[in-house]
Amino acid sequence: MIQVGIIGGAGYTAGELIRLLLHHPKAEINFVYSTSNAGNKIYDVHQDLLGDTEIEFTNKINPRVDVLFLCLGHGNSITFLGENSFSENTRIIDLSNDFRLELNQNFDGKDFVYGLPELQKEKIKSAKHIANPGCFATALQLAILPLAANHLLFDDIHIHAVTGATGAGTLVSATSHFPWRDNNFSHYKAFSHQHLDEINQTVQQLQPQFSSEINFIPNRGNFSRGIFATIYTKYKGNIEDAKEMYQNYYKEATFTFISENELHLKQVVNTNKCLLHLEKKNNKLLITSIIDNLLKGASGQAIQNMNLMFGFQETLGLNIKANYF
Repeated sequence: MIQVGIIGGAGYTAGELIRLLLHHPKAEINFVYSTSNAGNKIYDVHQDLLGDTEIEFTNKINPRVDVLFLCLGHGNSITFLGENSFSENTRIIDLSNDFRLELNQNFDGKDFVYGLPELQKEKIKSAKHIANPGCFATALQLAILPLAANHLLFDDIHIHAVTGATGAGTLVSATSHFPWRDNNFSHYKAFSHQHLDEINQTVQQLQPQFSSEINFIPNRGNFSRGIFATIYTKYKGNIEDAKEMYQNYYKEATFTFISENELHLKQVVNTNKCLLHLEKKNNKLLITSIIDNLLKGASGQAIQNMNLMFGFQETLGLNIKANYF
């Protein structure tokens, strides 16, 4: 059994990690670090875990754990690793955006690999440090990876994507508390969302000559979890060629699937899947992409990366089903 440490244990992503790890046959939670909750039971915060565990939050760290998950706010992982040392054998999976971009992927002698399995599974297998992708970035990259890999992105890419309230984290803000969010809809960070940087980085990695714009409008939905994204761009081929290209690209992917039917969010909520659907209208290819922002967009993908790093079956601990009704 590998020993697991979690830093920043009170948030949504940490809660999902704990739920998954409690039932992972090859992993054991060694500690869950939270200074504000030290001494409290895990289920005092993640209340659905009452009866599943008696683990308490702690303000002490075991520097010799086999794998460390960082579930800290953006910018805090760098500070934490600068102030705390771990064994050379400890593998680190960071769920913030601190190490996702190439210019930040070497820190204090640690080389971070961008952890999108459908992009670079072999690098993840041999990595010691992983930068887990962002939730929007995961859904949107999986929608366009086959096009970029085949150098077929010749024009601007247009994206509208809606995320649930959990995408904003646990701290209440003016646009995340229930009276504002319920029966409401809005966009935010138009054309400037932080996940655009990692999306552009991946496109340039696969298709260096890409020079068009990626126009991204993120939206707030009045539901708890999930991302529903529609992406379109000009495409010269026919729909049959496009479907064959996507099927071939994802034929070895464990959690990404192409659907012949139009998609809806309940198909993926509470799963680690990404589902894609393709349509062709005149000269435009429309790709619909759906994921659970807390699982494939965060903690589920982090477990997927852990499995790859330790040589486990990729699906281990992730055979979770959608709550369809």
